[in-house]
Amino acid sequence: MIVVADTSPLNYLLLIDEIDLLPAIFGQVLLPHAVFQELQHPKTSPRVRQWVAQPPAWLEVRTVASAPNPALMGLDVGEREAIQLALELGVGTVLIDEADGRRRAESLHLEVRGTLGILERGAHLGKIDLRRALSKLEQTNFRMSPSVRAALLKRNP
Repeated sequence: MIVVADTSPLNYLLLIDEIDLLPAIFGQVLLPHAVFQELQHPKTSPRVRQWVAQPPAWLEVRTVASAPNPALMGLDVGEREAIQLALELGVGTVLIDEADGRRRAESLHLEVRGTLGILERGAHLGKIDLRRALSKLEQTNFRMSPSVRAALLKRNP
């Protein structure tokens, strides 16, 4: 399976040492050039910048070739390019955390997975301890309500 990723899921999975879930769950991950640049931004964690400087074989950076989709205007450039690239290549799933980007992707008939969905899938597959991963995620600036955390843990005891 191939997916297209926005910045946020990659960033957080790297910060909590769970980046290996991506190839385990999806196989190949495509990264639009704008997302690649965001991951290299000087304000990005040095750990993330180091990782993206030598990407693994399962990650491929791609340039969006088609004209910008008017339905995506107003989104962050990374989200816009992730959705655009998925549509352009016929990839059915995008990895996005931000609510507006998720809604727009779903309105264009794309399946959306975010950081929490990836962690939950990893737990279902027996690849991670969800409670530990969520605790590590809470040490970052990721926003998660207590009710969402509780629901995740209830579904994955």
